[in-house]
Amino acid sequence: MFQWMRELTAGERRTMAGCFGGWTLDALDVQIYSFVIPTLLATWHISRGEAGMLGTVTLVVSSFGGWFAGALSDRYGRVRVLQITVLWYAVFTFLCGFAQNFEQLFVLRALQGLGFGAEWSAGAVLMGEMIRDKYRGRAVGFVQSGWAVGWGAAALLYTLMYAVLPEVIAWRVMFWIGLTPALLVFWIRRSISEPEVFNARRNSDANGIMQAFAVLRRPYLATTLKVALMVTGAQGGSYALSVWLPTYLKTERGLSSLNTGSYLLIHIFGAFIGFIVGAYLADLIGRKRTFIVSAVGSVLCLIIYLAAPISDGLMLVLGAPLGFILYMMFSAMGPFMTELYPTEVRGAGQGFCYNSGRAVGALFPALVGFLSEKLGLGGAILLFAVLAYGLMLLALTMLPETKGRSVGAIVPGDLTPLRPAPVGIQDRLA
Repeated sequence: MFQWMRELTAGERRTMAGCFGGWTLDALDVQIYSFVIPTLLATWHISRGEAGMLGTVTLVVSSFGGWFAGALSDRYGRVRVLQITVLWYAVFTFLCGFAQNFEQLFVLRALQGLGFGAEWSAGAVLMGEMIRDKYRGRAVGFVQSGWAVGWGAAALLYTLMYAVLPEVIAWRVMFWIGLTPALLVFWIRRSISEPEVFNARRNSDANGIMQAFAVLRRPYLATTLKVALMVTGAQGGSYALSVWLPTYLKTERGLSSLNTGSYLLIHIFGAFIGFIVGAYLADLIGRKRTFIVSAVGSVLCLIIYLAAPISDGLMLVLGAPLGFILYMMFSAMGPFMTELYPTEVRGAGQGFCYNSGRAVGALFPALVGFLSEKLGLGGAILLFAVLAYGLMLLALTMLPETKGRSVGAIVPGDLTPLRPAPVGIQDRLA
């Protein structure tokens, strides 16, 4: 199953390891907030709408961080920008632990979001260009599974911290632990180099920030808007559930902190397997079909999980298939966007599409919070998730399949399927 990893070069494997670590620790830092929402509701006496805003602000600001970081990586290099972004989000996660009120945490979460969005943009482009065409879907998807690992680590920390510390202290300690990713920067600096395809086409005259707007002009504009709509659906559906799931289990289902952590770990384990399977499917059946299977399956599983009259025991079991089908789609996103844009604007293109989709999708947790006062939390989550996946499927009808494209042979504005590059060329590009 993992024979292909042995065929990777040392540079490809180091890049995978660095990006996997970055994405894992990124997820750890971001997901911490979802676990401390119940504590903040009780301690600071904020409303669910305000709690949703604290989740949304990070995601909205991350869209700008990701967009401009992608453009800067086109100008200054994928690895250099990756280092800066990891350090940024680690520091501001740590500072969140010192917040004394809603306003302070709002500002710190916004600043954390700049680095959160930027890290994915730089890392996804780096992976897409370093890994040869034959294994790109599997490699990028495998790295994407680091999100489940980081999320699982956050769940374990939550269970441990809340078991041994008072809630008023435990939530702060969880944010303080978020400084850990800063250590990864030193390893990235020493072990990972820029992709050859980037060095060969480095545009030394381009202004990094202004280059960000190139993907909003012809010949890229139509592609950019369609992909952004697709990502909006994917992100909106996942955020509507992931931000509120710990609160739903604890307040609507009446689970204890220990049981909430256990239920989430089962769900996260399913997500981890989903990331891995999605990575293989992206290379086997194509990027688009993987998206469609995941989106349709997510709607069906959410209806059963949130609307059907099931017991807590059955909900525990269903958490794994829900996580599996819902997060499978994200494994194909990195390769899909890498294969839609040429090297000169690849960082800006991926950064804008993924993070503008994240920004609009980030509105869903806040809307869920406000609407939950009338529909209940489960009903609000389900409504916005179904709307989100509907948008995703609509956008996919207007987008091409990109499986088999060589990153060094993409013509600006051309969306017709390209023949896979000869093996020798693939190896030289990697």
